[in-house]
Amino acid sequence: MRERFRVVGGANLVGEVAVVGAKNSALKLMAVALLAVGRTTLTNVPAIADVTIMAELLRRLGVGVDYDAAAGTVILDVPERIGHRADYELVRALRASISVLGPLVARVGEADVAVPGGDAIGSRGLDLHAAGLEALGAEVHVTHGYLVATAPNGLHGAEIRLDFPSVGATENILTASVLARGTTTIDNVAKEPEIVDIAEMLGSMGAKVEGAGTSRITVSGVDSLSPCEHSVVPDRIAAGTWAFAAATTRGDIEIVGGVADHLRAPLGALERAGCHVETTDRGFRVSAKGRTVRAFDVATLPYPGFPTDLQPFALTCNAVAEGSAMITENLFEARFRTVQELARLGADAQVDGHHVMIHGVPILSGAPVESSDIRSGAALVLAGLVAEGDTLVSGVHHIDRGYPRFEEALRSLGADVTREPDDAPFE
Repeated sequence: MRERFRVVGGANLVGEVAVVGAKNSALKLMAVALLAVGRTTLTNVPAIADVTIMAELLRRLGVGVDYDAAAGTVILDVPERIGHRADYELVRALRASISVLGPLVARVGEADVAVPGGDAIGSRGLDLHAAGLEALGAEVHVTHGYLVATAPNGLHGAEIRLDFPSVGATENILTASVLARGTTTIDNVAKEPEIVDIAEMLGSMGAKVEGAGTSRITVSGVDSLSPCEHSVVPDRIAAGTWAFAAATTRGDIEIVGGVADHLRAPLGALERAGCHVETTDRGFRVSAKGRTVRAFDVATLPYPGFPTDLQPFALTCNAVAEGSAMITENLFEARFRTVQELARLGADAQVDGHHVMIHGVPILSGAPVESSDIRSGAALVLAGLVAEGDTLVSGVHHIDRGYPRFEEALRSLGADVTREPDDAPFE
């Protein structure tokens, strides 16, 4: 059954909200577990739909998966013999499923992974993944919608330089190289905290990885890895979402478990906009209560730049800020779909290529809108909170993929948000 959120405008979000493990790390760490025979336990795992999808994908590879959403744990029992084909029906629903590519090639010498689907935010080429695996000695080609990689004689170390610091390519090359013969250096890699999280888990499994979090990673291959227990790094995108929620609604929120150092660019933008940002002994706090929030420019860049996943929230915040701002999207060409939905709510924004010029208005006006991806959906809910009347946000299944019990967290901060069938009348 399709569902939507009914959002009543006029909320100032105040209070505290907790963030747990990062979606963009937990899913990849589940794939990393394929590298070691035995039982691996992940803790601080978010209770989101994507974890359920990844769990099913791994089960079909022969892995025993026990996912306790309430406890935030995933226990993975990896047998000696595992499958190598990641089915299209699951992969198309989850981009992160491509992260099984590197571990499968490393463990079993072959992988058939359907070309991923997921959010409608633009193309995500797999050329960097393929080139990296080929440098390690694999043969890679695409056939019938599957990326097929084979390495019957194993992988060997190599010197690799990425044309772009792709997170996904960094992950797959890193996880493939830990069992390769010799030393691998990967230059111009992604520096995200989630990459560091993967490297730390690999280290706990016995891998020799240096340089994660910098532009160069060096891997000394080992013969085998052992299972481990690992806690997922806190979700910086969820933490950033709540930071923008405070700014957009002129509220005051303490983000418990959030790591301010992982969000220097977005929190810096909010400070320039006039918000008060401070670290606390439990996380960090963002307050815009009683303050004038000024428009601020944003240009998305790879980490540590402004995250593309927080760009929709910058749009929403600027829609009701004082003044005008330019939002530039440098990573994904289709990520401005949020703009046309914000326009339905009365936002004054114009798209020009990969730029949006947005002029703040005093208040938005409630209307039915449709989310096209996880972050767009959550941003539209925040827009509804600063709109006059009711806003109906369809496509709740997108939001559920990234935010555990999103409406409950909003209500705890003072919002009036309810989940309802999507065929109910708009009144």
